[in-house]
Amino acid sequence: MPATLASIRERARVLLEGICHACPVCDGRRCPTGVPGMGGIGTGASFRNNFTALAAWQVNLRVLHDRKDQDLGLRLFGQKLAFPILGAAVAGARVNFQGRVSEEELARAFVLGAAEAGSLSFTGDGPLPELMDAGLKAIKAAGGRGIPVIKPREDGEIVSLIRRAEDAGAVAVGIDVDAAGLVNMTRAGQLVEPKTVEQIAGIAAATSLPLILKGVMTVADAETAVAGGAAAIVVSNHGGRALDHTPGTAAVLPEIAAAVGDKITVLADGGVRSGVDVLKMLALGARAVLVGRPLAIAAIGGGAAGVRLQLEALADDLAVAMRLTGCGDLGDIEPGILSPIRIS
Repeated sequence: MPATLASIRERARVLLEGICHACPVCDGRRCPTGVPGMGGIGTGASFRNNFTALAAWQVNLRVLHDRKDQDLGLRLFGQKLAFPILGAAVAGARVNFQGRVSEEELARAFVLGAAEAGSLSFTGDGPLPELMDAGLKAIKAAGGRGIPVIKPREDGEIVSLIRRAEDAGAVAVGIDVDAAGLVNMTRAGQLVEPKTVEQIAGIAAATSLPLILKGVMTVADAETAVAGGAAAIVVSNHGGRALDHTPGTAAVLPEIAAAVGDKITVLADGGVRSGVDVLKMLALGARAVLVGRPLAIAAIGGGAAGVRLQLEALADDLAVAMRLTGCGDLGDIEPGILSPIRIS
């Protein structure tokens, strides 16, 4: 019998006992662990805020229109994608998942599953070399259809890792600038630091690959990314795993997109659990979204096939949401399809 998302989730729940409940609604309220693990940092407020910020928007049903067919395709970083849903960088299998899946298995599931679905996945970095190694190996196996994300290390080390990304054929490269305070890196004696506009400019100039800065949560940082020559930003609070009590990404996305959306590609992540959530993020100003925890469950419970199945389910859900809001293609998705929840 072919695997279903329900059977994949159940297998992941068993494999991750004590780490993640693989909840039907992944909102951060029942996580058995914080960081390391699958939860949020500290009180978990930032993780929960991602979920509630998206839930604060209602979708306006509209069915009297001529948009009978839905086209989810787009071009991003020179690649034709089947839909605007990408895999986020999920790594650290030995620490976050207690070695119940290997780093290589995790990276291959994300990258190859996304590629098979017609999309892309990001891969991770960390204090152990195996994280970057596994991601780059998976990207090379996928013909370059992946984006490695590098910690905000010393500039020369970042450029050295970018060279490896170039050798692997990656379509772009990222820096998760919100990891500037990552304790596991500093404890391992590896520098991570905030970056100035001059440093960003130097790194961007050192490669022909599009440079993506992930972890932008303010207009000021978005404008710095533009000034430094980055090709894209990801509006993200690191899945609620970097700093406690940050806003949800959907709460800050509209202001950031309004300020820089015509100068740089704006992506977003945080709390996306359905195609309707994807639609909301796109309406709030993102060009595409990244999905983390649901794909991690799919990867652990079903490997690359599970990731592909989860991505395709999200895309199918997005297509229905577009049809029921009068959107024929991604260009039709605009803020007017949403209404804020009004509390009387």
